[in-house]
Amino acid sequence: MRQGMVFSLMLALVLMAGCAPTQKGPSYADARNNPFIPANHQAAEALLGQLNGKLGGSTLLIATLVNIDALERSSTLGRLVSEQVSARFTQSAYHMVEMKFANSVYVLQNQGEMMLTREVQELASQHAAQAVIVGTYGESKDFVFINLKVVQPGTNLVLAVHDYALPLDDNTRAMLRNRRY
Repeated sequence: MRQGMVFSLMLALVLMAGCAPTQKGPSYADARNNPFIPANHQAAEALLGQLNGKLGGSTLLIATLVNIDALERSSTLGRLVSEQVSARFTQSAYHMVEMKFANSVYVLQNQGEMMLTREVQELASQHAAQAVIVGTYGESKDFVFINLKVVQPGTNLVLAVHDYALPLDDNTRAMLRNRRY
């Protein structure tokens, strides 16, 4: 009888463990360990390393990254990469102008801060910016290739450049699908 009770108790525990709620979807730990933000911060660090303090403490502008095949288009991916690169420059003591609050920048609805070449000089002058960070991305079968440049307004001299790739996984695919035209 005692063995029957032990067996019943063990069976009940096994069944309860099988019915325990399982987590669906990503966890906070998954979010914390996601490599997307560190990849963009590392790209910003590469630019900062090339600048080697030349513009330290300067004011910079950043444009939303655009699709290399359609320069008037961006996506969630382009806007997020710009935000994360800007954040890393801010953390490195650069003064980044928040273009979302500027009314003189060329902004397409839901596109982000996209700058036309002819307006860069005027915007840089208006904000006393020593450089502008611009970038493009292109999608392939397995990757999204990103090119970032720090450009001196007026002369269009490239002060720093960095290329890197992100895997075209479900997350990047979703951010690219969220295009605004």
